[in-house]
Amino acid sequence: MSKENDGGPAFPSIFTQPGVRAEDGMSLRDWFAGMALQGTIGYPDFQQWGDDQIARFAYSQADAMLKARQEKCA
Repeated sequence: MSKENDGGPAFPSIFTQPGVRAEDGMSLRDWFAGMALQGTIGYPDFQQWGDDQIARFAYSQADAMLKARQEKCA
């Protein structure tokens, strides 16, 4: 089973104090989806959509950004 490409941590931690575990926080995919969500919820055409539809759209945009990012780096 392959790991889903979530882009890694959006805000990687460099905290290295011995005995303290640093948390990675949200993934880059979640960050991209949140940014896409901000752009859509205020747009009148999306106000007729349900919450689930808007969330799926935001994550589809995030997945497209991750794909474009990966292709650019390849």
